[in-house]
Amino acid sequence: MQGIKLVIFDIAGTVIEDAGQVPEAFRAALGHHGIEVTNDSIRKVRGASKREAIQRFVERQPGIKNADVNARTDEIYNSFRSILASLYEKNGVREIAGATELFDWLQMRGVRVALNTGFDRTITNLLLNSMHWNGDLINAVACGDDVTQGRPAPDLIFKAMERSEVVSVHHVANIGDTVLDLQAGQNAGVRFNLGVLSGAHTREQLEREPHTYLLSSVAELPTLWE
Repeated sequence: MQGIKLVIFDIAGTVIEDAGQVPEAFRAALGHHGIEVTNDSIRKVRGASKREAIQRFVERQPGIKNADVNARTDEIYNSFRSILASLYEKNGVREIAGATELFDWLQMRGVRVALNTGFDRTITNLLLNSMHWNGDLINAVACGDDVTQGRPAPDLIFKAMERSEVVSVHHVANIGDTVLDLQAGQNAGVRFNLGVLSGAHTREQLEREPHTYLLSSVAELPTLWE
């Protein structure tokens, strides 16, 4: 992986353990507002902007008026944020084994580290503060509310590049645990587009998407690098 100046990591399921908090918060928030969802339908939107995902569920409701979609989406999204924050605070936040050491390993080699996520800034800060990941380890963070379009659009990757002051996608590696992570990496044109099997989607699901390599977890990256 010579020539890589920036590695962009997804958060939940990639560098922070996914213990089911996100699907649980989706089900609870949507169910409280009369929208029943299946595990499969939630799995399909993993990696997306959380507000965009909720809006898709709202738009599918019979009889919903276009004029009511945004207000209903905002109401459910605020519930989702509150429930998710409570779940993380209750159950704790744990890193994928080796994530902190990997960030340090990359920084020591002069490679910048960025995070991108479908979470908004509030939830992201809760996670990063819980992990004590600061500017010494993380050069930039791009959140779902920082961009106009969430994944599979490449906007989060471009925002992370901008904030990391890296100009060319040929110097970037993108890493994530979902189909949408890999699709965003492909749409951005990054040099290395890596999937990890530590989160939402299976090897079979990720293998169908454009990718350079699939890893069991981010802890394998140094071996691949060398």
